[in-house]
Amino acid sequence: MKTSPTTSRIEIDGHPATVEELGFLAGFPYGHFTAMQVRGRRTRGLELHLRRLDEASRELFGAGLDGGRVRELVRHALGDDIPDASVRVYAFQSEAGQPPSVLVTVKPPADDPTAPQRLRSVPYLRPVAHIKHLGGFGQTHHERQAQREGFDHALLTGPDEVVAEGAIANIGFFAGPTVVWPDAPMLHGITMRLIERALAERGTPSRRATVRLGEVGSYDGAFVSNARGIVAVGRIDEGDLPVDSERMRALTELYDSVAWDEI
Repeated sequence: MKTSPTTSRIEIDGHPATVEELGFLAGFPYGHFTAMQVRGRRTRGLELHLRRLDEASRELFGAGLDGGRVRELVRHALGDDIPDASVRVYAFQSEAGQPPSVLVTVKPPADDPTAPQRLRSVPYLRPVAHIKHLGGFGQTHHERQAQREGFDHALLTGPDEVVAEGAIANIGFFAGPTVVWPDAPMLHGITMRLIERALAERGTPSRRATVRLGEVGSYDGAFVSNARGIVAVGRIDEGDLPVDSERMRALTELYDSVAWDEI
């Protein structure tokens, strides 16, 4: 029987996940993952996703994760009936010293909101921020608190109100023709990397700099980026930020020009 595109699918190492396996994972949040949007069985930045999974597996488990195996498992989870989806690939160890196992989830495709986002700053940095890891209680807590206060997302900051990253996205700032990314502990996101690469190819490389909350109003605008895409930031805390529609359209078109890779 064919599976509806709206039906979630969960597989571990190529077989449907059992209740026992999911129960184990629910109580053992040590692992990492990558998230991608799939359209027509393609995704942007596939080599970056595979590299992320391999490097994080080596750091956390002492063993790499073969990119060819990951691609095969994602293709298997998509099956013949789901060309468009939100896909997550998780890596974990059932026992210390064992090769990492791979869990693939397939859910309906998703797009980012188009309205400028409102961010609430919080004094919190993710531990081991360069890895997209599991066990994110802190960031989830702050994200939900921000939403209860009427904001869209939380903005994570460090000592001296140094801006780091969004709870579920990177943040970039416009400074004239340049994109400025915070120089702080954060995840080097896939979409962020693709934007950096595309900007450099166009001759306008981005840069890193320390950004403090008290300085965000001096920039020409801001945006957030993650696997769902790019959207402008219209407010941080109680301060409005300028939204340059032309600049955002140009950045979105730049990202849209990035090739989709066959999985």
